[in-house]
Amino acid sequence: MGWLPATKKEIDLLGWEQPDVVLFSGDAYVDHPSFGTAVIARVIEDEGLRVAIVPQPNWKDDLRDFTKMGKPKYFFGVTAGNMDSMVNHYTATRRLRSDDAFTPGGKAGFRPDYPTIVYTEILKKIYPDVPVVIGGIEASMRRLTHYDYWKDKLDPSILLTSGADMLVYGMGEQPVRELVRLLSRGIPFASLKTIPQTAVRAGKNDPVPSQKNWKNIFLHPFEKCVSDKVLFAENFVVFERESNRIGSARLIEGAGDSQVIVNPPFAPADEREADRSYDLPFEYRPHPRYDKKENIPAYEMIKFSVNIHRGCFGGCSFCAISAHQGRQIISRSEGSVLREVGKISRLPGFKGYISDLGGPSANMYRMTARNPDKCRKCSRPSCIWPAVCQNLDVSHASLTALYRKVRRTEGIKKAFIGSGIRYDLLFPEWNKNAGKAEKDYLEELIVNHTSGRLKVAPEHTSLKVLNYMRKAPFSLFRTMRAGFEKVKTAHGLNYEIVPYFISSHPGCTASDMGELADEVRSLGIKPEQVQDFTPTPMTLSTLMYYTGFDPYTGKKLYVARSRTDKNRQKDQFFWYKKKAGKQNNPGFLKT
Repeated sequence: MGWLPATKKEIDLLGWEQPDVVLFSGDAYVDHPSFGTAVIARVIEDEGLRVAIVPQPNWKDDLRDFTKMGKPKYFFGVTAGNMDSMVNHYTATRRLRSDDAFTPGGKAGFRPDYPTIVYTEILKKIYPDVPVVIGGIEASMRRLTHYDYWKDKLDPSILLTSGADMLVYGMGEQPVRELVRLLSRGIPFASLKTIPQTAVRAGKNDPVPSQKNWKNIFLHPFEKCVSDKVLFAENFVVFERESNRIGSARLIEGAGDSQVIVNPPFAPADEREADRSYDLPFEYRPHPRYDKKENIPAYEMIKFSVNIHRGCFGGCSFCAISAHQGRQIISRSEGSVLREVGKISRLPGFKGYISDLGGPSANMYRMTARNPDKCRKCSRPSCIWPAVCQNLDVSHASLTALYRKVRRTEGIKKAFIGSGIRYDLLFPEWNKNAGKAEKDYLEELIVNHTSGRLKVAPEHTSLKVLNYMRKAPFSLFRTMRAGFEKVKTAHGLNYEIVPYFISSHPGCTASDMGELADEVRSLGIKPEQVQDFTPTPMTLSTLMYYTGFDPYTGKKLYVARSRTDKNRQKDQFFWYKKKAGKQNNPGFLKT
């Protein structure tokens, strides 16, 4: 079908009088299934509508980028892009970054802070009568009252601060298809109040739209959350439980003269729906407007990668994936994956190497409930912590078979696994159902899909901190390392395992980091990377950072807030970079 128009000239060449939908994005336009704007645009096109894209509009000049495509027939769509703009712009210590991976040449400065808000405000000023629908992770994870680390305060729903008419949360294909189908049938936008997986605004005293079989939960209003952290924490617990439940309730939260109504999500997509999204006619390249510009780093990183599933049931406290993509695993069929592998093998510059065959977690492909009815009633935040759920089918047999089919595909020399491995699924010490299929998977992974370094994320060594993170004990990393070494030796491979860690997570003290460094040093590992914890909206870890307590127990915990405390924790991690005199003193880290 060719490129979707991203310039006025392209619209004129297509002979369109007006587009049906115009999408604004904080990212450059890359027509690839790993880029959310491209996916939503292709979905709208697949529904028979005319859609145009305005990537990285200039918000500082005469605003011509916001008017060049003209007024759409149905609505404007706005997204900050693949990343939260504030994570994109700032480090964990709130220092401005000098680059932007989603811009040609990695150059910074081509999007504002909070583009979801900035773009929407501009559009509503120019076209006050045209609805604006916001989506993407920045909007999704700000759909209710949330703590904003960069402002160091609570903000109400971004639906209110932006002035948008509707918010689509999570993976947007299903709600967007429903939205455009209803609009195409002539139903007015203003009457669309009960589309699943959307949030809409209403007046403070307006009745909640009736919808059969939906349960309503009224949250504490924004103003009460601002004045009382306990009430804010209570809201979070409800939000997290409902986010993890398949048959979740509708959440209603007041703020000023308005109320935000968050409708329950669609049922998890099935394999056919997943295939449909990935089988759309992507060009797998940046738009030709970038042909004479420098490479887009984010595209260069993923252009030869394949996403085989969505969702994550890990439930890590610091991660937004389950609240955004869902806890249920949505897997593609083998046929769909192999078709995409075939497309990639024919791309210019491909030399036979798939850079990643994975997902949010690499090894959750086709892992579902043994009894789906039990899952419909469950609101556990994690299916594998504090123990692996016995209703979860964690067999790696299907994934191993897929790996083997991909690596035997014509034109494929090697298919690497770049996504993180959940090794807590591989060993009976944690997963009682782990057996031969998991041993086979580990060997297949190490021998045929590792680029020389296998990256895993134990995150910490302290059991106390790991419990706050909802992660398995560090002893399991030792088991993983032993298994890795055994396979490596058996096959004569000169590979290494690389662990990643987090510093300054709520509940972690400088002493905990010192013990972590001692533990890692005892394994003979010189760590390369530690991620300083960044509080991102609407995660459990961020809630604990803001309130200073665990919302499920009420127990207070230590939080490293100042730059000095955060740097102190991070610096302790790199023990081998200390002066030689200190390096010989094992106790110097325990402060």
